[in-house]
Amino acid sequence: MSVDVDSLLDRRQLRRKVTFWRIAAFLILAIALISLIAYVSGAADASKQGSHIARIEIDGVITDDYELLQRIERIREHDPVKGVIVAINSPGGSTTGGEAIYSALRKLAEDKPVVSEIRTVGASAGYMIAMAGDHTIARYNSITGSIGVLFQYGNFKGLLDTIGVNMDAVKSSDLKAEPDFYSEASPEAKAMLAKVVKDSYDWFVDLVAERRGIDRNAALKLADGSIYSGYTAHKLGLIDAIGGEEVAIQWLESEKDLSKDLPVITWRPEQTENGLPFVGAISRSFGIGVAEGLVGEAKSAKGLIPRGLTLDGLVSVWQAPDSAANKAAVPGGTQ
Repeated sequence: MSVDVDSLLDRRQLRRKVTFWRIAAFLILAIALISLIAYVSGAADASKQGSHIARIEIDGVITDDYELLQRIERIREHDPVKGVIVAINSPGGSTTGGEAIYSALRKLAEDKPVVSEIRTVGASAGYMIAMAGDHTIARYNSITGSIGVLFQYGNFKGLLDTIGVNMDAVKSSDLKAEPDFYSEASPEAKAMLAKVVKDSYDWFVDLVAERRGIDRNAALKLADGSIYSGYTAHKLGLIDAIGGEEVAIQWLESEKDLSKDLPVITWRPEQTENGLPFVGAISRSFGIGVAEGLVGEAKSAKGLIPRGLTLDGLVSVWQAPDSAANKAAVPGGTQ
């Protein structure tokens, strides 16, 4: 019996030791990983101290992006940055978000040469941002254009009627909080929205005419919401050249006298959009990456914007439909 008790105690002790060393090994690995990331991050920051071309990547749906605006301003104030490439891959998004980024890039262009590079797509507000560059390029088959504005909103009146829910409101005036989600928009509400859209659209068209150096009537003809390939956009005067980043670099070297040996360094966000410190965001990013990895391929096969995505309010966005049914899934959207 005593042998069995001693054996049991030895096993427990051994198990505790194994558990301890497993935890210790995990902590050592975690510390090493964090140290490596910190080292790489520090090395990247150190590389920015030498003369270089800054790359700003603008991907996905455009929103009000305070971090991006701050990053652009830091680049403007950073003397080692000799030129900037704005790499755009966006179908558009918030009109005011695009306007803010455009204004920040124009301010940047007053101090440093800026080239806009449209990659897969730079449409609507994405094209608006591209016009901020001193020189705009796109691939032969890049998608650009979609110059226009829309105000889209949802209406659940039919659903509420089906489930027997009634909504009502007391307003100071008929147009207050119009349109709402529980009743049909009145002609007056639609007229109000049409005026807002027209104001924004006129501003967009004037911007195209000014930045691309074309007559306003010609800009109006191009601003019918149509998308264009890079090849057609070049013929129409909406971009300056066909090519990728190598063409952007060549222009900076030939037209702005930048040295041919300058490295191109991507200026990335210093923290996540939720304000987490860089190292603290690693675990969150890992979890999101795993989740997105499971569905990413399925979504990417169905269009540049996942099916069912809607943007409330005034937007400049080109939405790529994944099927005829998707047209009904985006209330008020431009298809």
